[in-house]
Amino acid sequence: MRLTHFTDYSLRVLIYLAVKDDEPTPEPPEARATIAEIAERFAISRNHLMKVVQELNRLGYLSATRGKHGGLRLNRAPGEISLGGLVRDTEPDLGLVECFRDDNACTITPACRLQPILGEALAAFLSVLDRYTLADLLGQRRAELIQLLNIEDASQAS
Repeated sequence: MRLTHFTDYSLRVLIYLAVKDDEPTPEPPEARATIAEIAERFAISRNHLMKVVQELNRLGYLSATRGKHGGLRLNRAPGEISLGGLVRDTEPDLGLVECFRDDNACTITPACRLQPILGEALAAFLSVLDRYTLADLLGQRRAELIQLLNIEDASQAS
């Protein structure tokens, strides 16, 4: 199984926002991130990232504010964002092979054992992801991520 770039970028955006400001509370404007900032830090397409951010905003993972003091922030605490839920929300097709899909035309489907085996594997994959949250991705690595992503640590700036 391979996750799409969309899910990969969704994870990166949420990690970035969690590292930048790990508390979704009223904040100074500098705690917000921009699409351009995130695209630059990860060296990814700003246009593609815009689509990712729009969907994450629509799904309620983040809030996007326009204007002079606008930007992006997590809409929920990192510990409330399930990795399994995010993958389900951002992957357009978890049908691993044709027989998972409504338009299945595979001739051997009635006698094939591949679908239940792959179904079990997919369920196990998602079950593992369901045990983890965005907070688990940060763990004790926040300081290292701040350095790698060249983020000013707001908690140290005061």
